[in-house]
Amino acid sequence: MPDLWTDLLGCLDIVETSTDNGGTAEFEGRNQQLDYHRVFGGQLLGQFLRIASLTCPDKVVKSQHAVFTREGRADEPVRYQALRAHEGRSFAAVTITATQSRGVIATATISMHAVEGGPERQDIEDAGPVLGPEYEIPLDLIPWETRAAVDLNVATTGPPQFEFWMRTPAVDPELAQALAAYATDLTLIGTALRPIDGADQRGNGTTFTSAVTSHTVWFHRPFRTDGWLLLRQHSPALAHGRSFGRGDVLTEDGVLVASYGQEALLRFADAQ
Repeated sequence: MPDLWTDLLGCLDIVETSTDNGGTAEFEGRNQQLDYHRVFGGQLLGQFLRIASLTCPDKVVKSQHAVFTREGRADEPVRYQALRAHEGRSFAAVTITATQSRGVIATATISMHAVEGGPERQDIEDAGPVLGPEYEIPLDLIPWETRAAVDLNVATTGPPQFEFWMRTPAVDPELAQALAAYATDLTLIGTALRPIDGADQRGNGTTFTSAVTSHTVWFHRPFRTDGWLLLRQHSPALAHGRSFGRGDVLTEDGVLVASYGQEALLRFADAQ
């Protein structure tokens, strides 16, 4: 089995299998080789973004909204159909459907934009210094450096907030959006669980059942992932068997480069 980093990069090497003159193209992406039967949603987010970039190569993604409709099987490749719904001089819109033999497993609506100049501003809390190596905490499925002051795998209560620093190995900056989106899918459910006594993100399938239902990422500025990035997130709501979380991605210098939000099923075994 290849190491997780090499395996993930291979999953982002998308193959176009057919195209037509009506703005529709078909692609295929292989799955990560994990000891797990389901396709990780972060993989689909990354593959959606790579397909959009291949479909409209002269524009950059400014936002992606993905809906996960059913569990994807890890033992079957994912087939994608991308429809270029609009492409003008400044903006483009791409709709992508991911399918397996059982039907649609996810869809994405991706908005793209030609790079423009203009004034810039932001209003956000500073990133603060990068945590030292003594704060290194491995995060499952993330095959690069991660540092955090809180361990989501420990069942200690706290506010529904979490942040971690991450840095990938040297990599083509064209993969930055896909790699960052991949990382944003992993820890929002764990963040929502922090205030609940005796619960942590390892309890899926025992203490609770969870599954991401939708995930949105907005990209504000270009960035690289092989420099330090801070993912700062907060879960403001947990109700009716659903959690909601949102976050920001900042560079080491405190520049806001992306934001994200996620809704997930979060159903507890003892709920009435």
